[in-house]
Amino acid sequence: MKRVFLLLFAVLALSASSCEKPGPEPQPDPDPDPVVTAFAKGADVSWLTQMEKEGCRFYDTAGKQTECMTLLKSLGMNAIRLRVWVDPKDGWCGKDDVVAKARRVKDLGMQLMIDFHYSDSWADPGKQNKPAAWKNLDLEGLKKAVANHTTDVLNALKTAGITPEWIQIGNETTGGMLWPDGQNYTDAGFMNYVQLHNAGYDAAKAVFPSAWVMVHVDNGWKWETLKWFFNSFDLKGGKYDLIGLSLYPEKASWQTYNQQIMNNIQTLYNQYQKETIICEVGMEWTDAAVCKSFLTDLIARAQAPASHCTGVLYWEPEGYFAWSGYSKCAFDNNGKPTIALDAFK
Repeated sequence: MKRVFLLLFAVLALSASSCEKPGPEPQPDPDPDPVVTAFAKGADVSWLTQMEKEGCRFYDTAGKQTECMTLLKSLGMNAIRLRVWVDPKDGWCGKDDVVAKARRVKDLGMQLMIDFHYSDSWADPGKQNKPAAWKNLDLEGLKKAVANHTTDVLNALKTAGITPEWIQIGNETTGGMLWPDGQNYTDAGFMNYVQLHNAGYDAAKAVFPSAWVMVHVDNGWKWETLKWFFNSFDLKGGKYDLIGLSLYPEKASWQTYNQQIMNNIQTLYNQYQKETIICEVGMEWTDAAVCKSFLTDLIARAQAPASHCTGVLYWEPEGYFAWSGYSKCAFDNNGKPTIALDAFK
């Protein structure tokens, strides 16, 4: 009888368990944390394809011709930054050109930063010009245009099998973006700017949820500017995973600038719990030894424990012969890297 009872109990238990509803399947995190990347040592080389088209070539210190990104990687760099213009008249830095360069970044196994300017040409603290095609749009139309452009470029990268680690919404937007609508010198203008920025942020996250999406401002050494900007940006609901800063000291001021930017990065982290990447640096190339000292010191400070700085990127080091009038490159006029770039090794 005991055996029969145990058998009956087992049958009933099995029957009950088979009638239980399966639990819910685990769902993906709707807001995953950004991917963790290695400390970034890199460069913005957005001029590269145009320079190659116009006959510029690059050489290692022994004089061997070498593809520029490959050469930078051999010098210790692991990241490349590429700017994006909406409808540039000659195509350089447009979507197709950016994807072509990004393929080379991927093939080299380097990390990628995409820098949206939301303009047909340069956007910086002195100018944030609307693309011609967006000229007559109101704020709602501009928000849609920002989202659509961001989505279009990032989907082109995704289709090519390329995933950026960082996506920058606007370039040096200390004064806002898409002027005059997003010019942030008034309270209402700052709110417009934040809405435009957030439209880009949301679009970027929709395509690459695990990318670090950045807000980027200039003069990273100047605390009063950073304090004003981030107080307003945070108060008005600006969305960002990471802070991007620029730093361009003169030869006589680099020690002070390096100390100040690192102090500011610590203060920003303490106040907003956001880390920083120094995504633009540069110095006059004619005294490469001083530039090397500047970079060596900055990178060492940035890599120190608990610095809350995640990388340092040189802006257009390859632009030799004062390419396009720019004199803070880090290659000499023979197309070879100067000793300044040894700081990245």
